[in-house]
Order: sequence, then C-alpha cells, then structure tokens
Amino acid sequence: MVNVKESIIEAIKMPHEVEWIEFKSNYWNPKEIGEYISALSNSAAIHGKSYGLLIWGVDNENHQIVGTTIDFQQDVNNEPFQHYLARQLNPSINFAFYEEYIGTKRVVLLSIPSAKSVPTEFNKERFIRIGSSKENLRKYPQREANLWNILSNGLPSITNVDSERQDLTFEKLFLYYAAKNIKIDLNTFKKNLNLINEKTGNYNLLALLLADDNAISCRISMFNGEKKYQGLKSVKEFGNTCILYALDGIANYGKDVLNSVISSEENRTLERIDTYLFDNDAFREAIINSFVHNNWQRLNSPQISVFSDRIEILSHGILGPDQTLEGFYNGESKPVNPALAHIFMQLGISDRSGKGVPTIVEKYGRDCFTFGDDSITITIPFKIANKIARNKKDRIIDEMRIDSNVTAQDLSKKLNISIPMINKLIRELKASNKLERIGSNKTGSWKILYK
Repeated sequence: MVNVKESIIEAIKMPHEVEWIEFKSNYWNPKEIGEYISALSNSAAIHGKSYGLLIWGVDNENHQIVGTTIDFQQDVNNEPFQHYLARQLNPSINFAFYEEYIGTKRVVLLSIPSAKSVPTEFNKERFIRIGSSKENLRKYPQREANLWNILSNGLPSITNVDSERQDLTFEKLFLYYAAKNIKIDLNTFKKNLNLINEKTGNYNLLALLLADDNAISCRISMFNGEKKYQGLKSVKEFGNTCILYALDGIANYGKDVLNSVISSEENRTLERIDTYLFDNDAFREAIINSFVHNNWQRLNSPQISVFSDRIEILSHGILGPDQTLEGFYNGESKPVNPALAHIFMQLGISDRSGKGVPTIVEKYGRDCFTFGDDSITITIPFKIANKIARNKKDRIIDEMRIDSNVTAQDLSKKLNISIPMINKLIRELKASNKLERIGSNKTGSWKILYK
C-alpha cells in the first residue's frame, strides 16, 4: 500500500510530468482510464518504479492542487467501475483507488502496480507512456522489446550489460588504488569490484569505465558567451582513460584553472577582499554526483559546459528507481550506479554520507537543478544569487502547491519566517511571473505560473 498523502505531495513537486505519473482534474472516460492503467503499469516497470500513479484533482500544467469531483464508485453500464477495469486487465494487478483531502481540496489517487513478468494489457491491448502521451505499445516495437527485456532480465545497469570490448587492461586502476594506499588483489579484483557480468562471465560496462583505454570522451567545453550559438572557444579533453583519472582531471581543472580569484572592493575597510568565481566544494560535489548518477549505458559521459556567466554540468538519465525528489534534495544516498558509488567510497572520492546535493543546494538553492525528460543539469552561476532568499521562495511555492488558499500568516508559522519577509518574497515571486493572485486578498487563491 502506498502512503497516499506523501505520494500526492511528492508527485506534484516533480518538475514535469513523468512517464509513470498522470494528472487529471475531473476527466472521466472508463475505457481510457483502463488504457492509462496499462500504460502507467508498463512505464513504471521501464523506469524501475514499484507503482504508476493516476491522480485526479491536480492541474496538469502547473501541478497545483485544484480538487476533483469524480466518483470512482460509480457503475459503467450497470457494472461497478472497478470490476469493469479488473475484468479487462491482463494479467490481474492489484490496483487501488484512494481519496485524500489536502487542505480543503479532495484528491483521488489510483495506485497501479508496475508490470512484472509480462506487460499489462487492457481490453487485449498494451499501452505505454511516451513523454506525456499514452500510446499503443504495438506501434513501437523497439520499446516493446525493451520492456520485455526489462521484465525478463531486470533494469539494464553498468554491471549486467556486457562491454562491447573484452580486451581490457587495468594498470591505471591498480596505480590509483596504490596511490590511495589500498591493496588490491590482482587475482580477485574483477569479482570484488563487480567488473564481471554474472550471467555471461564477460567484462561489463563498469569494467570498461575503469579500463586503461575505454574510448569514452570526458571533456569541458568552453563557450564565448552565455549561449552555445555564440561560439565554442575551446575544449579540454580528460577522457579516453579510466574515469577515475577523468574525474580528478575535471575537478582539479575547475579548482585550479576555471575558479579564478575576483577582487571585491565592496564594504572595503583596510584591505581588499579576494573571493572566487564559484564555490569549489559545490562544484566538486556536482562533478562527483554527475559521474555516479550518469546513465553510462550509452557510453556518454556527463557534459560540462562553461559559459561567460555559469557552468552547466549535465548527467544523462533521471533519478534512481527508489529515489524521490524530496529524498534527492535531502541527500538520501540512492545512487543510480551503486557499484561505481561503492568504488568512489572505497577510494575516498565520496563518503556516501549524502552531503553532495545538500552542499550544492545550500550554496545555490534548489533551482540550480533542472530536470529534463532524460537528464539532470546542475547550473553553477559565477555571480552567486541570494541563496537564502531563493531557498525560502522554493518553500513558499511548495506550500502554495499543496494549499492554494494558504495565507501569509500560515506561511509564517510553517516556515518560521516573519510575515513582512513572507510578503516581500511573494512580491518578488509575482514580479518574476512565477506567482499570481486570483481574486481578492481575503478570499482569493494563489496560482503557480511554472512547474
């Protein structure tokens, strides 16, 4: 059983609609709801989620709770609706409807277990989500084959997918361990470091990543202005070798070359104050996280782009199967590549304490993270914004998503921020077109203008 209220709140905080969650207001079409169950069940399996969710009472555009009046206990052609759904689902799955009041708004959640051994079908057809669209699975044979493979063999990972190359050597890996004063047994290291696919006995992708020559490019691209179209200035290559050296090279280049000293005359008394272009701890944690959480199955490394006003660090893929957005921000350590994360911890590169994301958020706020359909980008600005105000604004928006009628007094109590400061931050959110007041100050409500 899912925790209904927590599941709803977690879902509406997602930066965009994901393939295992669908939002509706009062939409009701029994046949299409059955098709959504098939699509969300199959998509949950593809993304390693235990459940797909269909949620009524949430605006699809801005994820704001608006409430719903749907009646999931009604009949369809003199047949109870839930029996109508169960009769046409194959195999049978234990879906369940729940209703919850969040503030004064009624929300209905349909919890849909992910497909297990075979795809879930409705009325003898199989469906899937592609982006925010529900599609018939038979129209997409490659996606259907991928779903069958996942149901048969589990989610692909760097430990259960074979490397295309098997002529791998690891002299640089041995030297790296030796430099850390860690002994490595040459007879058992392949097994101990999970470099072998247990099903095939071949070197896996993790072995390729750690090999002396892996032909995987890891580079920093530097651009002339604030946009890529303004021209590429230079490229610094660190890859094509054991990624431990690539990671060190990128982190050190950022610290020693990119992070130049800026002299500040502000509030000067006796002497000039030297400060740096960006926070190096946050930069290092961002690089480490991008390597640990990158989807290496495509053999694409994280992309580091340096602009005139910022650094962007993009890792491929999305959050891990068991990770929630709130858990991610709070530093719950659930790496996408646990075997690689274990090696990083063993070598002292990271400590698995979960401090990485909180360190970045403390310096630059939550909105330095951008979640794409298949990527996560961390933006480190050179001109550091007011991180404290930005964090407070994030929290205000979160509370308004949950209750659009929340008052400044309510926010002050919940967030332990003075009412004048709450009002100031709300004015700034309105001025930046992120928030709108609908109706009067006394009886109106808040409308969030972005996801």
